[in-house]
Amino acid sequence: MLQELLTAGLAAGTAGLVYVASAARVVKQYERGVVLRLGRLAGDVRPPGLTLIVPFVDRLHKVNMQIVTMPVPAQEGITRDNVTVRVDAVVYFKVVDAANALVQVEDYRFAVSQMAQTSLRSIIGKSDLDDLLSDREKLNQGLELMIDSPAVGWGVQIDRVEIKDVSLPDTMKRSMARQAEADRERRARIINADAELQASKKLAEAAQQMQDTPSALQLRLLQTIVAVAAEKNSTLVLPFPVELLRFLDRAQDRPDRAQDRPDRAQDRPDRAQDRPERALEHPADRSRERPADR
Repeated sequence: MLQELLTAGLAAGTAGLVYVASAARVVKQYERGVVLRLGRLAGDVRPPGLTLIVPFVDRLHKVNMQIVTMPVPAQEGITRDNVTVRVDAVVYFKVVDAANALVQVEDYRFAVSQMAQTSLRSIIGKSDLDDLLSDREKLNQGLELMIDSPAVGWGVQIDRVEIKDVSLPDTMKRSMARQAEADRERRARIINADAELQASKKLAEAAQQMQDTPSALQLRLLQTIVAVAAEKNSTLVLPFPVELLRFLDRAQDRPDRAQDRPDRAQDRPDRAQDRPERALEHPADRSRERPADR
């Protein structure tokens, strides 16, 4: 009799151990457990740690609560200003309600991925090329709102959306490069013109100061010669005085004045007629007369 009781107790203990072993489940810290009892949601979400379920009746589903990084495949679209671009992005999201993420949607990862691709194509068509290149923060916020609106009912919260890259056609890249180069050249010319204007004003003030003291001009000329001579080259610098230029200018004006007075030019032949005898003399006679005169 005692032996039968011991055997029955041992069998009951073994069955209890098997039951506990099959009913025990471990939920990790970053997970939450959702129990479905005969296909229906049973109780609250199980917290991390050791939990027990009814074997063969309950089914425990573990939902990851960590932030998920999901890349969005590159989407090709036409912007509002008719430019074809390819844009890819990345979505950061996490599950905030494990029960809804399991019950309300079949696969919340796939659903978020498809919603992100659709929203990205939509945002491309509503934006200009300049907005895609320069105002990405605003577009990121718009994408986040478009994806987060339906994801709230799935128990998913969109943490952040970032546009990674915008690919442009080669022709558009060359056009933008030419535009940027032309803009830089325009700014360089404006800066050079402004510098010339400021330099001309300073030179005018310096010329006015040198006009009052003529020796300052000579000192400035000597400084220029010293600066050029400091370089190791074979260039020879000769100062050209401004007074010489003025002299040449006056010399060019003299022929014009002579043309204005033709009466003096006509008087010269009369003087030659007053001395005909000297004009008819032979050069040899002149040479003979020179010793006698001496």
